[in-house]
Amino acid sequence: MGTVPPGTPCWTDLATPDLADARRFYPELFGWTTHEMPQPEAGGYTVFRKDGHAVAAAGPPAAPDQVPIWSTYVATDDADLVAGRVTAAGGQVFVPPFEIFDQGRMAVFSDPAGAALSVWQPMTMPGAELLGVPGAMAWNELVTPDPEGAKVFYELVFGWQPEDQPVDDVPYTGWRLGDRVVAGMMPPLGDGFPADLPAYWSVYFAVEDADDTVDRAVRLGGDVLVPPRDSASGRWAALRDPQGALFSVLTPTPASPPPSSAIQGRSSFREIN
Repeated sequence: MGTVPPGTPCWTDLATPDLADARRFYPELFGWTTHEMPQPEAGGYTVFRKDGHAVAAAGPPAAPDQVPIWSTYVATDDADLVAGRVTAAGGQVFVPPFEIFDQGRMAVFSDPAGAALSVWQPMTMPGAELLGVPGAMAWNELVTPDPEGAKVFYELVFGWQPEDQPVDDVPYTGWRLGDRVVAGMMPPLGDGFPADLPAYWSVYFAVEDADDTVDRAVRLGGDVLVPPRDSASGRWAALRDPQGALFSVLTPTPASPPPSSAIQGRSSFREIN
């Protein structure tokens, strides 16, 4: 059984060409400990833990030319069914469903605009054991040049209902699943990001102090894409690790809604723009 309902982001991992440096950078940045999977065929896949709880992982790239990237995993109770829906909806299945030891069953696909996403069907590994607290994943957001196409695709694949929530006449969409908004979507606007960056899913990690985290990231060899700034749901920043993987950090305000709310994404978009 997973930690969140099917259709909800449940896990994130990093594909990186320098796994040793990732094991240095992120534990020093977030206070994580590292736990390498013992099986040789795991390729050094390393689970990061916060206070003893699994929160993320890192492993080698699937192909030599794969760019360093943090991946979002969405929980499912049937990875094969999701793969079929992806194909029917016009997406591409990169890695068909397969089992990872006794941990779970996963697949990797992309939406029609090229944003890669994974699904996780849990077995003994439920997904992230902490969410929305400092040192854990707090939000997931699709950045795409084709939001209208994404609305059709993700509703067919996961049953997500898009809720347009413009901010100052700027488009933003929250993905609703039942009574919860589980993720967000915005167009690829804003300075500091590569102009040729394709559609992608971004991952936000909660931190106790965004400014301190950004300073520490720079000292550890990372880069700042969007400096720390305030929003309605907290203080946040966008970063790039030493190998080039993009990620964001957020310090929620005490009175802000939970990170699994479109408010955080709306605020982020307003501040970036």
